[in-house]
Amino acid sequence: MSQSRVAGRLYLIPCYLQEDAIHTIPPYLQKAIANCSVFLVENERSARRFLKKLWKEMVIDDYRWHLIEEAGQQQVDTMLTALKNGHHVGIISEAGCPGIADPGQLLVKAAQEKGYQVVPLVGPSSIVLALMASGMNGQQFSFHGYLPIDAIERKKKIKELEATSAREHSTQIFIETPYRNHAIINDILATCRPQTKLCVAVDLTGPEERILTRNISDWKKMELSYHKKPAIFLLMAGG
Repeated sequence: MSQSRVAGRLYLIPCYLQEDAIHTIPPYLQKAIANCSVFLVENERSARRFLKKLWKEMVIDDYRWHLIEEAGQQQVDTMLTALKNGHHVGIISEAGCPGIADPGQLLVKAAQEKGYQVVPLVGPSSIVLALMASGMNGQQFSFHGYLPIDAIERKKKIKELEATSAREHSTQIFIETPYRNHAIINDILATCRPQTKLCVAVDLTGPEERILTRNISDWKKMELSYHKKPAIFLLMAGG
C-alpha cells in the first residue's frame, strides 16, 4: 500500500481576502478543517479567528498550531512528522490560496517529494479574480509578485513586462504595497504606450470592490483614488 493511503493528508485551506467576506468561503471547507489535527499558519491569531467564523463549534485548543515562518526546515520537519504519524495537516495563509504567491508552496513541495497526498480546496484568489474580470488574455499570463522598490528599476521592469506582453500576447500581473499604489500607477502611465491596457483591481470581494480596465491614454485623464487600498495590477500591450 502506498504511503499516501496510510499516512496523513495535507489540506490547502483558502482564506478570505477581506474579513467581512466570509461568504466567499465554501461550506465544504468545514469538513476538511474537522479532519485536520495540525495547522501550519502565517498568523495564529487571525487563523484561529478565521476558523471559528467557519465553524463556531470548533474547540480551538484541541488542535496543534505552528507558524509557517517562511517555511524553514523546522516547519517542514514538523509537517512531515505529523503526516507520517497519520495526522491530517492544514495550511492556511493570511489571504487567498496557500501556495499561490505564498510561502506555503515550500511545504507543499516537501509533501509532494515524500509522496503524501496534497488536497487543494476551492477559495478566493486575488490573481484569478482580477484576471477573470480584466478582459485580458486568460489563456496566457504571468504573475510577478512585487516589482522593484527602486523607481528606476521599477520603470525598467514595467517596460520589460510590456514588451513581453506584446511579444507573447500575454497578460502580466503584479502587486504592490497599498501605500505605493499611486507611485506604481504613475510609473506605468509614464512608461507604457498609450494603447497598452492597465487593469487595477481594488478591494476584491470587499464592499468597495472596483475593477477597472482602460488604455494608458484613458488612465492619464483620470484622478487616482487607490491610496492604501489592497490592489492587484494587470498589464497587456495593445496595438
